[in-house]
This record gives sequence, structure tokens and C-alpha cells, in this order.
Amino acid sequence: MTDSIGQTLSALQANLDRVNRTWGVDKHEHFLQFFVRIVPPLLMAERCAVFILDPEGKGVLSKAGTGIGESEIAAPLEGSIVGRAISEDCSVIENELMKSEGFHQVADEYTGFVTRSVLCVPIRSATGSRINGAIEVLNKEADGGFDEDDAKLLQEVADFLSMALDNILINGEILNLSHKLDQELNRVCLADIPGEPLVTHSAAMARVVAEARLVSESPVNVVIQGENGTGKELLARLIHEGSGRREQPFVAVNCAAIPENLMESEFFGYEKGAFTGASANRRGRLLEASGGTLFLDEIADLPLSMQPKFLRVLQEGEGSPLGSNRMERYDLRIICASNKELHQAVDEGRFREDLYYRLFTVELRLPPLRERREDIAPLCQTFLAEVCERFEKQLDGFSNQLLSLFEACPWPGNVRQLQHEIERLVALTPAGQVLRPENCSPELLSSAPAAGQVNAQVGGGELAIPVRVEALERELIGRALEDTGGNKVRASALLGITRQGLYKKLRRYGL
Repeated sequence: MTDSIGQTLSALQANLDRVNRTWGVDKHEHFLQFFVRIVPPLLMAERCAVFILDPEGKGVLSKAGTGIGESEIAAPLEGSIVGRAISEDCSVIENELMKSEGFHQVADEYTGFVTRSVLCVPIRSATGSRINGAIEVLNKEADGGFDEDDAKLLQEVADFLSMALDNILINGEILNLSHKLDQELNRVCLADIPGEPLVTHSAAMARVVAEARLVSESPVNVVIQGENGTGKELLARLIHEGSGRREQPFVAVNCAAIPENLMESEFFGYEKGAFTGASANRRGRLLEASGGTLFLDEIADLPLSMQPKFLRVLQEGEGSPLGSNRMERYDLRIICASNKELHQAVDEGRFREDLYYRLFTVELRLPPLRERREDIAPLCQTFLAEVCERFEKQLDGFSNQLLSLFEACPWPGNVRQLQHEIERLVALTPAGQVLRPENCSPELLSSAPAAGQVNAQVGGGELAIPVRVEALERELIGRALEDTGGNKVRASALLGITRQGLYKKLRRYGL
């Protein structure tokens, strides 16, 4: 199920990226400034300002306005004209402000402007479900001040502006949603496994883990290549835990999960007011990982526009939050992962060559599960114990037919697919029984490379080698235990295998 969620999320992110590449935060801000320029001549007013309601609903902030530059004016909901327009959802006309006291005097002291008359209308969400802010014009040039016709015209402008403002405000929500989705997918796909997180019975996997332990002792940047579901983040965590940075943060970021126009603020953070919706300062992922390790998954999806900024981080160890001239210093180790061939991305111009060589001092390649079949049975036991504990369920292990089926399948989803398959089997198997092939998913049963051979194994055909091997091993183990009165140490010696090997066979065959 998680694989389908991931595919759906990837498709949504791809569509979102295409939209955001043509309509970014900077264009939103320019759009607001465009309204501020054209509205005063339209209504024969001296100034214009656009306000938005802050996320907590306690006040309003000016996001664009004549004569205020990049600064902001915060107005209260109570005691200000803009606050009244928003809270009462109505247009407000005040033509004799020189004779009255109010928040307009505070704003005038800040800007050096003298406000004589104001027209302010609410900016309603395009969905009509909420008020996002307000737009106001100051000082009608003609005698008599603003009137209802002016209010109707400004409300039309506000209705068009609402569509742009909705788009601006949702940027911050997208980033928060991206964080939550990424955390949830990591929780589901990379659930904690008791004991050793990486099974290394196969020579191929043992070699990779040995290399990872070696590089963990050196402060080099590492790239981990491997198909989806092979355990790239687990290997990265292993490297982090074996390094001198183990007591510092391990921060994982999926580069494919962040829209391009939000990526700079995600990694470098931002200052309050850097863009519409930035109501408070926010630390970026680079600063969060400072002192520790930053894990960049799907690094091949890092946009070209962001790659020079990362190159500076690697070369100079510094960068600036969005909306600030302050330089932050970063002390971190970068581990990257990709399921794509990065040298091909370099050849195709999708990845900078200088960044490629800066990032990838050492390359580790995780083998797919089909190339490490010796790890399938131990992985099954590990996952079964973890899932049974999580589901609070007691089961009696795997049938040999099921393990034979598992060892014959190609596992395109690798270890992650195996884990999900075992979760399905545990859910569909009554307590106290053995897991059997009939409860496997149709996708798994149909993916076996040689259906006839697998069916013979599942059905127990007498000529199937795994079936005959199991029968012989069961008989020999039974005789050895009988001859030794159940003493497993002596039985393992008679069988010519280690005690650990005997225990594995006992668990495998459900003896």
C-alpha cells in the first residue's frame, strides 16, 4: 500500500513542481506590487496597501504598500480600519480621519505620511470560506472623499487579488505538508527493526556494510546507489552511528518531496517576512543538521537552480536564510542516495559536474534483494518478529513452501516489498498458525519467474529440489536430536553445523 502512496505522491509532486516552476514566490510578490502600483490611479488615490491575516488570526500584516519598501506594518484586528474590514467582512469608508484618533495615526508616525481618508475592503478566499486579508487606498484626490462606487470597484479588484493571495498563502502549507508526508512515509517504509538493522548473511551485503563501517570513521561525503527499497537510509544511519558525529542530529531529506520554489527556504530557512506567510523565523535543514549528518535522498532530483547554492555550502560551509543578509556557518557531513545513475545525469546536463565530484568522494552500491537471496530467510524472521510484536499476535513461523516462493521471486520492491508482504501475511493468518503461500498478494504470486517451478514447490512436488532438501534436513535434524536426547549443542556437532546454524534451521522449518 505504501508503494502506491509513494507513486501517487510522486505524481502529485511532479505536477506541483511544473506549476511552481512557472509561478514562484518571487512572482507572487511582484504581483502584489503590481496591484499596489495600478490601484491608486484607478481610484484617484495617493497610496495603496495590501494586508494579510496572520496565521493565528490575532492581527494583520502589510505585505505590499506604497512608500513602505520591504518593511511591514502590523495592525490590530481591534482598533484599526483594516482590522474592522476583515473581522466584519465589509467595506469601510472613513473620509474625515484628520478629526479622529485611531491606528492610522500610529501608521502615519511610522511612515511619515498624513492620512486624511481611507477606503478598505476585505480580500475573501476564492473558495469563499475565509477572509485572507484586506486592500486599502488612502487619500482620495478629489473633494468629497471615497464613496460606494469606489468601494464596489475596489471590491472587484480584491476579488481578483484573492486568487493570487490564496496561491501565496498555500506555499507555507505545502512545505508543512511535505514535512508531515515525508515523516509518515519514513515511519511506514523504514520502521525500526530490533537488533541489527541490516541483515548481512550474503557476501554482497556483508561487503557493503564492511565498507560503510570503514568510511564512517572518515569525514568523507558518501553517495549510496541502489534501487528503491534496498535500505539506503538504513545504511546512511549506520554510517552516521559509526562516526564521531553519532551524538549529533541525523537529518534526512527527500529531495524529490519538496517543490522547487520551496527548496531554498527548506534547506536554508527563512526570516520572518521573507515572503507572504513567513510569520516567524525558521531554521533550515542545513542548520538543523549542523554538527551532525545531512542525508539527501533522491539527490538526482535536486533542481539545477539549487545546485550552485549547495556547491557553496560544500566549498565555503556557509549560506544565508531566505530574506536575510546574515551568513550562517554549517559544520556537517553529507550522505546522498539515489536510485538513478548520477554520472548519466551529469552527461545529460541535469547535474553539475563540479557538484558531483564535491559530493561523491566514496560510492557505495546496495545490491537488490534478488542478488542477495541468502538474506531473504533471515530478513523474514526479523520482520516476522517485529510485525508480530507490533500486531500483538503469535504465529508459528513460515512454511517451507512459502520460503521457497520468497526465494524464487524477483522482488522489484526489494526489502521494503518483503516487509509489506510479511505484514499482509501476519494480518491474514490466524493466531498460532504457520504463514503459507495462499495468503500472499496476487502481485507476488504472479511475479515468480518460473510459475511452474514455484507451483511445484508450493504444491510439494516430489522432484522439486527444495522440497527434497527440506525433507532430508528435517529427517537428519530429527535423528540427531533423538540420538542426543534433545541436546542442541551435541546435535549440531553430529550434523557438522554450528549451534547458530541449527537454531536457524529449527526456526525455518518450524521445528
